[in-house]
Order: sequence, then structure tokens, then C-alpha cells
Amino acid sequence: MRDWVVGGAVVEGPLGVLLVRNRRRDGRIDWSPPGGVIDPGESVLDGLTREVQEETGLRVTDWSDVLYEIIAVAPDMGWNLRVQVHRAQHWVGDLLIDDPDGIVDHAQWVHPDECGAQLSGGARWVVEPVSEWLTHRWVETRQFRYRVDGVVGSDLTVVRE
Repeated sequence: MRDWVVGGAVVEGPLGVLLVRNRRRDGRIDWSPPGGVIDPGESVLDGLTREVQEETGLRVTDWSDVLYEIIAVAPDMGWNLRVQVHRAQHWVGDLLIDDPDGIVDHAQWVHPDECGAQLSGGARWVVEPVSEWLTHRWVETRQFRYRVDGVVGSDLTVVRE
């Protein structure tokens, strides 16, 4: 089993919530909050700061505690995913995409009421937690657990536990 540790960011500005467009290797396109895989030896916040800057050009200077954590287990694909999502409390810079992974090709501020539509088609374990946080704005850390069965995107069964 491959264990992935990912940092996710909720960045809000006067024009809305920052979302990035991802061009996946299989040709699919989806939207998500910025973030990505934490490199070995990096703390989650150091890796998240790096990922947000690469994907959006913004340098986050202050993060909240964990808003929510996502645990997704995909035994058929051989991976476990743990995502820690933090809210960017202060940042500097202008939007500029320079993703060395070549996945993120656009960033856009989206009104919170329109995020659900923009995120539709994305992975359930990405869409549900951020949509619920935007609706309820809880303070304490929450956890979301998912089981992912199958190996092909269109045939996956995702169950929230």
C-alpha cells in the first residue's frame, strides 16, 4: 500500500474562494482547492506553503489549525490518502501559475455559493468536505473518512464512512 500525505488549502479573498483547475494524466479536468503531496522530510505546513505558491503564486504567511482531515482508503488501487486542510489566514502575491508537476493550469476566485458547481465532477473526498465547511464554517477540526473501491475512475465506488 502506498501512503500519501497531502496538504490542502482554503484560501478566501474579497472575490471568493480560490480554486485551481487540474489537468489529470488521463485527460480529465477537475477543480479543487490548491494543495498537493507533501515531500519526504517536509512538514505539512511547509509542503502546503510550497504547493500553494507553485499552483497559485500566493505565498501564505499564516495558516489556521487543521480545519478538517480526510482519510481515504483505496485497497484495489493500493493507496491510503491522508489530507490535512488548513485555512490561509494571511498571504501575499498575485495569481501566477508555475506548477512544476504540470497539473494545475489555471486558478480562479469563485464565490462560495458557486463552489459546488465548480467542484462538481471532482473526487467525492475533495468536494464534500470543502463544500460542507463553506456551508457550516465550523471551528473544531473534523474528520472525513472514505473507502474507494475499484480501479477505474468511472467505475469507482466511493463510500463515506
